[in-house]
Amino acid sequence: MKVKICGITNLNDALDAIDAGANALGFVFYDKSPRYIEPFKAREIVDKLPPFIHTIGLFVNEPNTFINQVCINAKMQTAQIIDDDAFTDFKTLDTRYIKVVRAKNKEDIENIKDEYVLVDAFVASFGGEGKRLALEWFKDIDCSKMILAGGLTSSNLGELSGFNFYGVDVSSGVEASKGKKDKQKMIDFVKAVNEI
Repeated sequence: MKVKICGITNLNDALDAIDAGANALGFVFYDKSPRYIEPFKAREIVDKLPPFIHTIGLFVNEPNTFINQVCINAKMQTAQIIDDDAFTDFKTLDTRYIKVVRAKNKEDIENIKDEYVLVDAFVASFGGEGKRLALEWFKDIDCSKMILAGGLTSSNLGELSGFNFYGVDVSSGVEASKGKKDKQKMIDFVKAVNEI
């Protein structure tokens, strides 16, 4: 199972996340988030990363021009897009992307098409609140292209056994405070993923 650690705001946390075993790092380009980072600050971090680490920019209700420009400026390889208000024209985006499904009920999970998606719990503030999804919603559903987010910690990852999620995405579950990661929590999280 792949691991993305989101809400990276500084180089130290980025390198600690990589040392812990993260496959991807997430950078939040939603300016109302306490984990927001300016695109060129993100680029400074990305320029110092070792190879084979995937960089992902998180966007909330933004048009293509903004997403494309930030991905260039910040050297993001993929855009992770919350598009509740239909701002984004996915057909003409210049960058790779993954859509975010903010699930309110089981039907939201059942309606997911056969594509890679990130599934998070619906919260008004667009994530990072540690709210968990009901795992029973995923029963008898093919989860092999789903990345699960929301309320995950090293202590509850064992509950994901048998669901075959493609990956997990964590932010608040490995933090010391909002926007600052805890190295030991990241180590424990990746270790727990590898034990599933």
